[in-house]
Amino acid sequence: TATDLVLTIVERLRKHGVVSKFVEFYGPGLDHLSLADRATIANMAPEYGATCGIFPIDADTIHYLQLTGRAQQQIDLVAAYARTQGLYRDPTAPVPAFDEHLEMDLGEIEACIAGPKRPQDRVPLKAAHSAFNEAYQQMTQQPFSRRHEAETTIRGEPHTLKDGAVVIAAITSCTNTSNPSVMLGAGLLARKAIARGLKVQAWVKTSLAPGSRVVTEYLEHSGLLSDLAQLGFHNVGYGCTTCIGNSGPLLAEISQAIHQAKLTVSAVLSGNRNFEGRVHPEVRMNYLASPPLVVAYALAGRMDIDWKTDALGTDIHGQPVFLRDLWPSQHEIEQAVRSHVTPQQFTESYEKVFRGDAHWNSLVVQPATLYPWDPNSTYVRLPPYFAGIQKIPEPVTDWKRARVLAWLGDSVTTDHISPAGSIKTDSPA
Repeated sequence: TATDLVLTIVERLRKHGVVSKFVEFYGPGLDHLSLADRATIANMAPEYGATCGIFPIDADTIHYLQLTGRAQQQIDLVAAYARTQGLYRDPTAPVPAFDEHLEMDLGEIEACIAGPKRPQDRVPLKAAHSAFNEAYQQMTQQPFSRRHEAETTIRGEPHTLKDGAVVIAAITSCTNTSNPSVMLGAGLLARKAIARGLKVQAWVKTSLAPGSRVVTEYLEHSGLLSDLAQLGFHNVGYGCTTCIGNSGPLLAEISQAIHQAKLTVSAVLSGNRNFEGRVHPEVRMNYLASPPLVVAYALAGRMDIDWKTDALGTDIHGQPVFLRDLWPSQHEIEQAVRSHVTPQQFTESYEKVFRGDAHWNSLVVQPATLYPWDPNSTYVRLPPYFAGIQKIPEPVTDWKRARVLAWLGDSVTTDHISPAGSIKTDSPA
């Protein structure tokens, strides 16, 4: 999937070093990448460290503008401007002059995940179970064979929660949830799982945050939205959710089991960031995966599953069901995209994007030139660094007697201290 490709690119570019650089993608491989796949790659630029990731304008770009309902006049203008400026991709033209060149064979991309705490820590799916065991041992200083477990009751039924349990499975983040191929792929996998009688494990908190309302439109049109919902992947909204720590609390009994048995549990999300403590304060190991794999891990309920030999469960006839039995073919995905993603969906959705729903329109707002701030608001009304600012800034001078505010290790970023998610201040009794 596009997710597997982008995780491979993140790993590769992080190793090479592209911080503060512009990365442009070119070559015959572009013939095999849809614009949605290219957008997925470009959107991960912060993860591979670049200032931006750029793709050239070509016939696929024009096709995407048509698909998304742009006016023909605008489409013609984009194509004419790009050609005039020498920005339109011509496969027969000489390769532009770049400072550095890297080569990647799309034929070598394999299914993978990344984790347990950085987007560049790619793990081939075929080795995911053994890599997880190694990561667990490094984190806990004990072999996985001696893992902890706790007996608990979830929604009135007894369950055993163990180290390595997947407690959050989220189809989330702008990177993947606007890409029709992976979203419809997740829905097709869910449909096949339901047909075989499989269910998501009771301790897994599931959610679906589409990249736009258009995604909901084509999932509904295909009937796959109800399949995802049947497995617990309900639409929770449009915007940053689990990826920035807004997954919400776990069930109280699960939180209690985690703390009492000191469990090391996991999250699997189709996001782009999985730094320590970012996804959820009670989840120590976090893995990035494609939307179909998020569904698969939710069905398994554990990170130590060997996808080659371990079954996800048994069907209504008592027969084992493996991932290979559920994975949709490329033909099935392409057919779903062709049948259910239409220009009309984009046109209608974009026309009413600023109208809002009944909740938004029912908000009472006082008419004013400036926003009437509540004097007791906890938001910063006037950023202090703007106080007394001059039109022409004073010249830069030396800092004297400054003190260190934070001394941080390697790869520590503002993502680790993002204030978007909740900050846990207590533990279950």
